[in-house]
Amino acid sequence: MRVLAALSGGVDSSVAAALLVEAGHEVVGATMKLWGGDSDTGCCSVSDVEDARRSAAQLGVDHHVFNYTAEFDEHVVGPYVRDHAEGRTPNPCIECNRHLKFDVLLERAELLGFDAVATGHHARIVERPDGTRRIARGADVAKDQSYVLYPLHGAELTRVLLPIGHLTKDEVRARATALGLRTAAKADSQDVCFITRVDGRDAFLGERLDLHPGRVVDEAGTPVGEVAAVELVTIGQRRGLGLAGGAARRFVTDVDVAARAITVGPPERLLAEGVAVGDMVWAHEPVDGELFAQCSAHGDAHPAVVAVEEGGESVVLRWDEPQRRVAPGQSVVLYEGDAVVGGGIVAGGQAVP
Repeated sequence: MRVLAALSGGVDSSVAAALLVEAGHEVVGATMKLWGGDSDTGCCSVSDVEDARRSAAQLGVDHHVFNYTAEFDEHVVGPYVRDHAEGRTPNPCIECNRHLKFDVLLERAELLGFDAVATGHHARIVERPDGTRRIARGADVAKDQSYVLYPLHGAELTRVLLPIGHLTKDEVRARATALGLRTAAKADSQDVCFITRVDGRDAFLGERLDLHPGRVVDEAGTPVGEVAAVELVTIGQRRGLGLAGGAARRFVTDVDVAARAITVGPPERLLAEGVAVGDMVWAHEPVDGELFAQCSAHGDAHPAVVAVEEGGESVVLRWDEPQRRVAPGQSVVLYEGDAVVGGGIVAGGQAVP
C-alpha cells in the first residue's frame, strides 16, 4: 500500500511512519505548513518541520512540505477570530482536522496516487459487523484523541490509517528510542499552534478584532466588576473578572457581546439538565437513545439520552445527572462504548431546562 504519512515533527507521527515502514508499506512523509506567522507552541514551527525532515531521513523515506497557509487561514484562523468576536469559544484543532488533515491532505494524497493517509493520532478505526467504520478511543486513555477526530466519517475512514492507536504513549516513546529517532524525548504539543507563549491569545486577537471592555453583573443585574475585553470571556470562567476578593465563588454564566455584559453566578448556576447540539456529523447514520457524551478533549464522557432532531442535523441530549454547561462553540462528541457515533457544536442559548 502507498501511504502518505503526515509528519508533524513529533514523536507520535514519527513512530506511526516507522510502523508503516516496518509493515512493508511504501511510505512518503509529508509535513503541512499551515501557519505563516510566529509559532512556538504547536506543530508549525521551523524546528518542527526540521524534526519531521530528519525523522523521514532516519526512516529512509522521502519527505515533502505542502503549503496550506491560505486554507488554514480560511478554515481555522478566520473562524477562530470570528467566534471570539461573537462570544463563542472555538476549538481550532477540530477544525484543522476537519478541513486540513482529513480534507485537503486526503485530496492531495489521492491526486498523487496514494492509497491512504496516516497520522500519529492516539485513536483507532474499528470496523463493525455491517462493514461500516468508526473512530474509537486509543489504547492510552490519558492521550486519547478520538474527540478531536469526530468529523472523520464514512468513506474517509477507508483512506485513513492510525498506526499508533493500539499503543500507549510510553510504548510510543520506547519504540522511538529503540529506533534512535530524534523525536523520542520531544515534549508533546499542547497549545494552539498559532498562539505564541510570549504574546498569548489576548495579543493575537487584539491584532485581528476590536476588543471591548464589558461590565460584570450578578443575576440581579447589579454591577460587580469589569473585564478588559468581553470577547475573551467564556462560560464557566472565574478569574480575571474584577470581582471583589473574599466573596463567595462566582462564575460566568452568560456572555452577551452585543450588550458588553458578563453575568456571573454561584457554581450551581453552571449546571444544566442537558444541551442542544447542532452541525452534527455522524459516523454512519444518526443514533439516538442512551449514549455517552464528552464535552472537552480530555474530559470524561457522561451518560445521556440523545434525541435526534431536524433529520439528524441537530440533537438534544439530557444528562443522567446535571452537568456543567458547555460554552457555545465547543464540541460535544457522542460515544457508543469506545466508538464515536457522531459529534457537533454547541450554539448559543444551549442549556436545556
